[in-house]
Amino acid sequence: MDSSSKILACDVGLKRIGLAHIVQGIILPLEPIIRRNRNQAAKELAELVAQMGVKRLVVGLPSGGLGGDTSTQKRIKHFVGLLGFGGEIVYVDEDFTSAHALESLSHAKRESKRAYKKNGMLDSLSACEILRRYLK
Repeated sequence: MDSSSKILACDVGLKRIGLAHIVQGIILPLEPIIRRNRNQAAKELAELVAQMGVKRLVVGLPSGGLGGDTSTQKRIKHFVGLLGFGGEIVYVDEDFTSAHALESLSHAKRESKRAYKKNGMLDSLSACEILRRYLK
């Protein structure tokens, strides 16, 4: 496992947590965590982080928009705090990552796009975009 594989990117949402990592220079989506409640989701993510030996957690954080709404930022930071992660945490602007992820599925049929949204793979594709932004 090279050092870049010790990076995990997260797109934290209320229903799903999209995940991505990098292997030999290639950004790959991981199976998302379906969120039943924040403690269950934090436990699953903490277990994955430990299992993978993650050293750096890259977390998408919305800018707050024109109104400067920081409630989502606070919710995401609180969730990340539940992990008890001892490594480095880096927050990356996640604005429009879902739109980029959906655009990457432009070739897919409407039913497939709907399935990607429901099963969380769209969230993991968003996490890929978050990781791509971090690496730039």
